[in-house]
Amino acid sequence: MTLAEHHRHHRELKRALRLGVITISDTRTPETDESGKLIKELLVQAGHRVEYYEILPDEPQRIVLTLRRHLPHLDGIITNGGTGIAPRDTTFDAVRPLLQKELEGFGELFRMLSYQEVGPAAFLSRAVAGVSEGKLLVALPGAPNACKLAMEKLLLPELGHIAYLLDL
Repeated sequence: MTLAEHHRHHRELKRALRLGVITISDTRTPETDESGKLIKELLVQAGHRVEYYEILPDEPQRIVLTLRRHLPHLDGIITNGGTGIAPRDTTFDAVRPLLQKELEGFGELFRMLSYQEVGPAAFLSRAVAGVSEGKLLVALPGAPNACKLAMEKLLLPELGHIAYLLDL
């Protein structure tokens, strides 16, 4: 694909994607969920539709069941929270096995960009993205600044291209 073709995908694919946002936290509520609100706002500002939103406890089986239940009806789901290394951080462990194609570059770039903001603590993140049953599935950290970084620098600029490649 030439650079001109790559840019054409970004210009031509402006259709609204139908996305879900899941905050994974044992403590957040709809009123205190800054990261979930931020992700939803950024998606809507970019012209996408958030058709599903939920806050789930950090319980792997519940995360997997929820993703399997809702992903078939959407173009993708973006989760936030539970991607660290604390004992209750199990989002990565729930999400990664669902990916038929992991986008390794997403995690690598996220950690590189995050390093520029937070230093070596960036390598503690297990942020991951990939394709599950032909749909986009992303697991972001729960910190609002991390979500903003991932959305603005990685996901929003590429959603059109992802939609094109996955025929969404």
